Amino acid sequence: MKLYDYPDCPFAQKVRVVLAEKELEYETVFVDLRTGEHRQNAEFLKLNPYGKVPVLIDEEVVVYDSTIINEYLEDEYPHPNLMPADSANRARVRTLEDYCDNSFLPSAGFVQAELSKPVEEQDAERLARYRNELQRGLKRLEAFLAGKEYLAGEFSLADVAFVPALLILPRLGVEVDPALRGVTAWINRLKQRPSVQNLER
Repeated sequence: MKLYDYPDCPFAQKVRVVLAEKELEYETVFVDLRTGEHRQNAEFLKLNPYGKVPVLIDEEVVVYDSTIINEYLEDEYPHPNLMPADSANRARVRTLEDYCDNSFLPSAGFVQAELSKPVEEQDAERLARYRNELQRGLKRLEAFLAGKEYLAGEFSLADVAFVPALLILPRLGVEVDPALRGVTAWINRLKQRPSVQNLER
């Protein structure tokens, strides 16, 4: 098994968490996003015409897009289970992952991009807007977590999706409101998992 990867890519991090949870061995192929290798390497573009990481090769199977990769891994290597058995909760996991990929993670990315600029070039209004988006997202997650340890009850692909953004919240200048007790406990619980601790090294 090979994973075409860039260490700081949150979508590649999602896949690495699942590979670790399932204790699967794989070889990492570094794709340098900083130099634009993902858009210039013809061999890589054959694997993923969109020129994005991650890409997983499992024997003859080539899969791209972190969500599709993780569902493939769940289908092919179902232990431990990272998707609920019932269709309602499976839909819940997919809905939460979609929200993360299309709203929560991009908001974190916008803040990170702004903070990477020299201080005098940073857009304070843009920073405030996306930090507020993240705070709103955390409040939304508090409601989902009511009475549960994880978003779908048991640890699932929904929780995995949020890990990359949650780990960098302090660097983004986003503090978790202490009133969000469910979210605070959830983040602490996630950080105790070996698969997540591997990302922090």
